[in-house]
Amino acid sequence: MKRFVAAAALAGWVGLGIQQYLIFYSRWSIDASLLGGLISFFSFFTVLTNTLVMVVLSYALVNRESAAKQFFLAPQVSSAIAASIIVVSLAYNLLLRHLWSPQGFQFIADELLHDVMPLLFLIYWWRCVPKGQLRFRHVGVWVIYPLVYFGYVLLRGDLLGQYQYPFIDVLTLGYPQVFVNAGGLLVGFVLVALAMVGLDKRLGRAQSN
Repeated sequence: MKRFVAAAALAGWVGLGIQQYLIFYSRWSIDASLLGGLISFFSFFTVLTNTLVMVVLSYALVNRESAAKQFFLAPQVSSAIAASIIVVSLAYNLLLRHLWSPQGFQFIADELLHDVMPLLFLIYWWRCVPKGQLRFRHVGVWVIYPLVYFGYVLLRGDLLGQYQYPFIDVLTLGYPQVFVNAGGLLVGFVLVALAMVGLDKRLGRAQSN
């Protein structure tokens, strides 16, 4: 299983590396700030969540124990990240995929970050994360991540006039519709999280029998 984790981690870092390169190249070609490109890169929920996925997979390969490793490999944390990356894939495929047709390296990055890594990390969660330790109350903590992100992108968008995703573009849709859209995504996140907790409980009972 360690070879699988290593291959998954490599695929994720490649996807993030390609996406970062493409952003840097586009900024450089118009003589824009590379620091601004780095900030923009980490302002996407997809990038943030895939980075968390890579951190978990990378720590799973490290033999040396540390507080950070214990934190990220804790079932509650790894499962929260798993729920988040599933939502990344669902949101992209249901809301964004039809809006453009990426080519070349952008296509590779998109497929890795939105389809391949969610599937690989779900397999990792199923096979490697200890089961039976999740509780439904954990979902209340997990939602802090998307809520904080939503607050950040609204603030960033208000300051810069740029929004990372079209379904939260206040300039085009207005605040009422944006909050409706965000509410729908949050409901989707909660449903995915509840399903994962339920599955964890079921798998935990099966393993104990």
